[in-house]
Amino acid sequence: MPAQRGRDLLLKLDQTGSGAMVTVAGLRARRLAFGAGTVDVTDADSPGRWRELMEGAGVRRASLAGTGVFRDVAADATVRQIFFDGLLRAWQVVIPDFGVVAGLFQLTTLEYAGTHDGEVTYEIALESAGALTFTAA
Repeated sequence: MPAQRGRDLLLKLDQTGSGAMVTVAGLRARRLAFGAGTVDVTDADSPGRWRELMEGAGVRRASLAGTGVFRDVAADATVRQIFFDGLLRAWQVVIPDFGVVAGLFQLTTLEYAGTHDGEVTYEIALESAGALTFTAA
């Protein structure tokens, strides 16, 4: 697979819960991470006293973080309200030529910053709040 432009990775939000996905912000830097907990089932009879893990038993999660600028005032207001209301919303991460990760996320961090000679930027973090799906491109 050839290298992909980072700017082509999109973050979309179902703003109202209707199922209609809208790109809400321009992300300049972003990260999507998947994690899985483990369940240790090691006991005195474990071969060579090596740790043994139970297959498929750990809790899975995904986290998304990004920085950038909001597309417009309405998008900023929507995301800010979702944060203050503590709502779970459907989000999509579109990874070019790879696929789409979709599911419920909670907005856990929303930070604003700026310099005297630049635009206002934001930092956003999301944590998965249920099962996620992956649809290949």
